[in-house]
Amino acid sequence: MSFSVRKLNNEDYDDTLVGWWKSWRWKPIPRDFLPENGEGGVIVYDGDVPVCAGFTYLTNSKVGWIEFIVSNYEYKDKEKRKEALDLLIKTLENILKLSKCKYAYTILKSKSLIGLYKGNNFTEGDSNGLEMIKHIQPCQ
Repeated sequence: MSFSVRKLNNEDYDDTLVGWWKSWRWKPIPRDFLPENGEGGVIVYDGDVPVCAGFTYLTNSKVGWIEFIVSNYEYKDKEKRKEALDLLIKTLENILKLSKCKYAYTILKSKSLIGLYKGNNFTEGDSNGLEMIKHIQPCQ
C-alpha cells in the first residue's frame, strides 16, 4: 500500500476540498464550520494523488465526532479508494483516542461509508433521525 496521511493545511480547503464536494454534487461545507487551521482534519494520499479527507471535532465530554469525509471524485480505483477511506477512518479514530475520547460519533448517509464504519466496529444508533443545522449569530 502506498498511502500516506498528513494534516490538512489552510490551502487544502480551496485547492482540494471545495472541488471534491462540488464534484459529488454536495454543497461545500463552510470553512468556518470546520475545525480551524486543519486541526483535526487529515488527508490521505496515494503517492502524490490526494484520495480522501475527513475531520474530527472534540467536545467537552468523552465524545469525539468524525465528520465530513469526502473523496476525490476523479480517483477511479474503487478498491484502493476503499482502502484509503478505511485508513482515513482508522486515523480519525486514533486522533480521538489520543485526545482521550471514549466514544467516536458520526452521522452517515453513504451506504459504502456505513459499510466501512461497520467494518471498523462502529455500531448503528438511531436511523430515524434527520440532520438539522441552523446558522446563528453569536452574542456580542
